[in-house]
Amino acid sequence: MSPPPSAPKIYHIVNVDRLSSIIHHGRLLCDAEILKLQLPGTTIGMGSIKARRLKLPVACYANAMVGDFVPFYFCPRSVMLYVIYCANSPELTYKGGQTPIVHLEADLNKVVQWAEANRHSCAFSDSNAGAVYAQFWNDFTKLDQLNWQHIAARQWAQADIKEAKQSEFLMYHHFPWHLVERIGVHSLATFNAAANAVSQATHKPAVEILPAWYY
Repeated sequence: MSPPPSAPKIYHIVNVDRLSSIIHHGRLLCDAEILKLQLPGTTIGMGSIKARRLKLPVACYANAMVGDFVPFYFCPRSVMLYVIYCANSPELTYKGGQTPIVHLEADLNKVVQWAEANRHSCAFSDSNAGAVYAQFWNDFTKLDQLNWQHIAARQWAQADIKEAKQSEFLMYHHFPWHLVERIGVHSLATFNAAANAVSQATHKPAVEILPAWYY
């Protein structure tokens, strides 16, 4: 499709009230594990899609489902964040809007290096990993299979742009907290809540108010 940026970033969105639990465990956990442990905090995804992801296979691995992986987008200001911002989808139980949502940013090259050194499985998809037609790869020399121009697009009304923008990076079971390099937030109130949670951590990513990452 197109060559990736030289230093691509990945982004996981989560309600700020989940940060303390993430920091306590030292890692982000996949949905399958979060359900098993019944961890505290607000769920912001669509229940029907989360349920489907628990049963959809990641084709480049045997016996692994999408819900067994921690998901990241390749851009901030994702399509899912827009759905949260609008708060009018009947499938979305969460109606709190985008203000409490934080972006956890990591460097893709460093993440893949860590995964390879630790024999930790990860993959990527060319569209929403919860779609039955998504294609998956675990060979990161093939990142040019993604449409990076569409991923970076600010306008995504066209169906092909919308699909590409929802491409995902997936890390099996858990994602180490120490790989999170920056936390982007919407407002001062969320900044304060995030900074308070991070103050309890050994690893302290920078917390920044970044309006350009929001709608």
